Parts: sequence; C-alpha cells; structure tokens
Amino acid sequence: MTQLTLPGFDAPPPAPVHRFFFAVMPDPATAARITDLAESMRLEKDSPVSTERLHITLGSVGDFAYVPDAKLARARAVADRMDVPSFSVRFDKIISFNGRSGRQPLVLMGKAGLEDLLDFRRQLRDALKRVGVRVFPSGFTPHVTLLYGAQRPDEYRIEPITWTVLDFVLIDSWLGKSHYDVLGRWPLTTGSPPG
Repeated sequence: MTQLTLPGFDAPPPAPVHRFFFAVMPDPATAARITDLAESMRLEKDSPVSTERLHITLGSVGDFAYVPDAKLARARAVADRMDVPSFSVRFDKIISFNGRSGRQPLVLMGKAGLEDLLDFRRQLRDALKRVGVRVFPSGFTPHVTLLYGAQRPDEYRIEPITWTVLDFVLIDSWLGKSHYDVLGRWPLTTGSPPG
C-alpha cells in the first residue's frame, strides 16, 4: 500500500531562530563582579557569558522561526500590569549543570534569599497562563550562567553575591548567535509592600 502525501506536508518546518524569554538582570556593578568571578573560574576552552548577557531566566515563551507578534503582544500586556515590589536575590555557590560534553553550564546558585524571586516568577507565570501564553519549563531553578565548558565535579562556596532586582525584561535570543535583543523592560515598584 502506498503512502499518500499531501502538498506542503513533505517539507520540514523551518528551524527556530528566536527564543523569547522573561528574565531579570544584575545591575552593572554586580554584573562586572559576576564576570570577574567567571573569569577566575575559566579554563582554556571555556566560553564565558558576556557581561551584558548575564541574567536569571524567569521562563521562555518558546522558540520560533518567526516573531509571534500576537503572543508577544499578550505577554507585553501582562508585563505592563505586573505590580510587584522590588526584591533582592542572593547566590552563594557555583556548580556545573548537565549539558553537551564540553559545554556544561557553570552557574551561580543559591538556596536562601531567593523566595521573593520564586514568588515573582510564579505570579508572572500564572498571569501569562491566564492569557494563553505558556511558560517553559514548568520547574524553576534560579541561576545565573557564568560560562560553558568542562564539567566541574565540585561545588564551590563563594562570598554571597546579592543585588536588588528593580525591573524585569523580555529578551529575544537569536539561537546559535550569542546575541540578545531586549524587547521590553518593566520596572518593579520601589519601597515596602503595603501591609
């Protein structure tokens, strides 16, 4: 029996070239400190993350071969309505995540001092879900990627790195290009939450 083919269904879909995600980024002084730390951990073949690209991913809205204008418009509308006070984050160790051989991410991690970040991420994800914008992955391990390189078997304790998160951003990451475009930036409210 021969397989029927339909016109237009035999070509593979176009490869994604954009990854859109929400993130928070360190202030310039903290980013410089993180870059110095990454440089001190760097081995010969490692690829460091450039200072201006350091971030904590809050969640991806997907990988696309095109710019999904309608989905991004809904995501921006949600971001416009977020009303969350600024908060601080704290990272105090460095570990390797699993990845492709020779391309394992070396990341900043923490346990204490990330509760407000976790809560903000949950609020943002829930608000996006209500307007039909799914955020990936469902789980969340707050981290800042320092570099990609050889697996480090050890966990390194460091002097804590902290900063106050004053805003969040929507980023268009050009896949395979090591290039980001910040598509939007939204301030968090300053001062103490009402209580």
